[in-house]
Amino acid sequence: MARFDGEGGEYQANGARFAIVASRFNADVVDALRQGAIDALMEHGAETNNIAEIEVPGAFELPLVVRRAAQSGRYDAVIAIGAVIRGGTPHFEYIAGECTRGLAQVALEVDLPVIFGVLTVDTMEQALERCGGSHGNKGREAALAALEMVHVLRNLPQ
Repeated sequence: MARFDGEGGEYQANGARFAIVASRFNADVVDALRQGAIDALMEHGAETNNIAEIEVPGAFELPLVVRRAAQSGRYDAVIAIGAVIRGGTPHFEYIAGECTRGLAQVALEVDLPVIFGVLTVDTMEQALERCGGSHGNKGREAALAALEMVHVLRNLPQ
């Protein structure tokens, strides 16, 4: 029986094309996540001209631009990068929830890997731990997930 669960991970770009859509809000954190994603893609054989970078104002704007990129037919996977940090108002719940819901919807509508590389954390300290600190770089992990999903979908029977 063939397995298509990606267990063990296949992390070779093999000519795949990626879009990284990143928010500008919380730029220090997002820039580190974006760089982690780019580094991981390059380490696994992605070519510079096969990685497009697109910026949006904030996490709320990610789903629309990710959808446009996914529908373009130019990419094998789209990686959404952002950071939503809880504050003293309910704003966090609205932004984090709608961003998450929107990105999931795009993946299902467009039938393309949309990778969730958006931090949703309580504090800036937690964000820094996840963009190259003690918890690694979640942008890098998002890129590895993109590589694996491209491999899984390429090998999954139609």
